[in-house]
Amino acid sequence: MAPLLEAQAELFTPLYERALAWLAKQQTDPGLVVDAGSGPGVVSCLLAEAFPGARVVAVDATEPLLERARARAERLGVADRFGTLAGDLPGVLGDLDYPADLLWAGRSLHHLGDQRAALAAFADRLAPGGTLAILEGGLPARFLPRDLGFGRPGLQARLDALQEEWFERMRADLPGSVAETEDWPALLAAAGLGHPHTRSFLLDLPAPATERARAYVAATLSRMRDGFGDRLDATDRATLDRLLDPDDEASVHHRPDVFVLAAHTVYTATKSL
Repeated sequence: MAPLLEAQAELFTPLYERALAWLAKQQTDPGLVVDAGSGPGVVSCLLAEAFPGARVVAVDATEPLLERARARAERLGVADRFGTLAGDLPGVLGDLDYPADLLWAGRSLHHLGDQRAALAAFADRLAPGGTLAILEGGLPARFLPRDLGFGRPGLQARLDALQEEWFERMRADLPGSVAETEDWPALLAAAGLGHPHTRSFLLDLPAPATERARAYVAATLSRMRDGFGDRLDATDRATLDRLLDPDDEASVHHRPDVFVLAAHTVYTATKSL
């Protein structure tokens, strides 16, 4: 998954850069920035660029991903103020040398069974005046027109519905899973944080898509086919297979109308001084 995670984060870099520029207006001069659930460190390194006076620590449970993060930091010239911490969230945050001034959790919180308890633990590791920023939710990405010219129109809407069912099963199967209303500002307030802010950021890569965008679209649709393709009817399975066939001119590898349009939402709150 590492190359796929890197490729997706790199494609979404314009969105992340706008989000971090917005964050930089709230937390102007952090000493320690933590990327909780960093994966291979693409966003961690963007945090290092957005906050040039800060030390950045990428935190993840998977050491090979952290190796890639360290290598990326070295390539980008930020290794002198870049560190990693391996372990399971949120407990591993107790191993930080000192509290964080900014803690970023980009789509990592929903992988933790008890999200309310995790937010409380995140808040506990903030310095007074520190900011917690979580990226969760937004809108499902769109890649294709509603009517593809073959198959039944509305394929992506049906894939979205199956994705939501998969997400619910994934959440239920997590250790210590607790059902929670996803009112993130209320959950941040319950963690003892104040001054909430919310903003959504758009990635708009219009057709015709670049090869990198096409690769992302193909990888995403392929994951969906592998994950829950058996829940599609025969017509939709055939449509999806055709979209993924690199030898078919109507596939996402070749068709001129492929695009990427997505919206991600960031929620922030701060710890009182």
